Order: sequence, then C-alpha cells, then structure tokens
Amino acid sequence: MKIESVTSPAFAAYGKVLEGYNTGLLRDVLRTTTPLPEGVEYVPSVPGLESLAAARQIESNAYGQMPIQVGYCNGHNTKLNCLEYHRDSELNCGTEDFILLVARVDEIENGKLDTSRVKAFRVPAGVLVEVYATTLHYAPCHTDPEKGFRVLVALPKGTNEAIVGISPLNREDRLLWARNKWLLAHPDSEEAKKGAIIALTGENIDIAADI
Repeated sequence: MKIESVTSPAFAAYGKVLEGYNTGLLRDVLRTTTPLPEGVEYVPSVPGLESLAAARQIESNAYGQMPIQVGYCNGHNTKLNCLEYHRDSELNCGTEDFILLVARVDEIENGKLDTSRVKAFRVPAGVLVEVYATTLHYAPCHTDPEKGFRVLVALPKGTNEAIVGISPLNREDRLLWARNKWLLAHPDSEEAKKGAIIALTGENIDIAADI
C-alpha cells in the first residue's frame, strides 16, 4: 500500500496540518506518563494532558473555545479493523511518526464501505494534524514495531463515552457505537464480535509489509 505524507496535497480531502502550536510539552508528558501496550489502548480523557497550557490553547484556538477532552491512543498496530467518524474534527499528535488509515464518509454506499477506498498517510512526530469530521479513521498504525506509537487525541468533550439507550430512526443510527462515534466494523475485527455493525467489505488492510 502506498503511504503518503500528511504534507502531501493528497491529504487535503481528509484533513490538514495545524501550524503554530508548540507540542513539545504535550509529547513529553505523553511519552513519560502513558503506557505503550502490545495491543492498542485508548483513553479519551487524561487530566495530566488536559491541564497543560498547550491543551488549553488547542481548545481555545483549534476548537473555537468549545469544551474538549484530551487523551491518547497508544500501542502497536498495522491493521485497519474498523473505521469511525464523528460530527467534529479530531486532532492527533504523536511522540513518534505514525500512520493514519482513512477514507471519506461520502464513499459509503448503501451503508457499506469497500476497503479499497482506504488511503494511508504518515504523520511526522510532533506535527498536530486535524482529521476532518467527514473523514473515516480509526486506531493509528506504527512505523517502527520497536517504538510503537503514542498519539494524543483531542475531541469534543464527551466523545466516546457510553451511550444511553437510543431508538434507531435510520440506517446510520445503527452505527452509533458510543457518544459521537459512528463505527463501521470489518468482519475480522474484535468490535464485530462484540456486536458492532459489519459495514466494511473487502480486505482487512494490514500495512505490516509496507512500513
């Protein structure tokens, strides 16, 4: 699979690099206080990250003073497994280079997305990248299995918390897996085994041979 950079014009349909932010302390805290599991661990809200001035600047500037949460997604991964989207942009920044596997919401047809639509983009360490609300994405992939990835995740406050009962009104409602989280699962994924809607067709992409 071809892996392009988020600085490439090809990424413009999926997100953009946010300039002017000093991510040094965020990355230091992420590197020294959060775990690096063999699998993937996501924690939506970490007070030690949210209390940093840089996090407050992200809230004030990047989110226009809307309340946010700042957490992390860490570990080792090379597979797609699922894709998700939110009603708002997500911001990511890694202590090491990492790779995003993405597609576009408007590429979903009849409630399904063919994984041949998925593209791969490398995010350099320290770069703050915005992933648009119209972009399907999921867990990062590492570029080096020895280093894994530690990736900051900023989202509107409450995102990914457990949902209270909802009565589906349409096909999209069935994809709602958590608050502000619509999930499309591949049949090979653990999420599908837990009841997530199988909405990805084609290969469960694995970029292990491409990094």
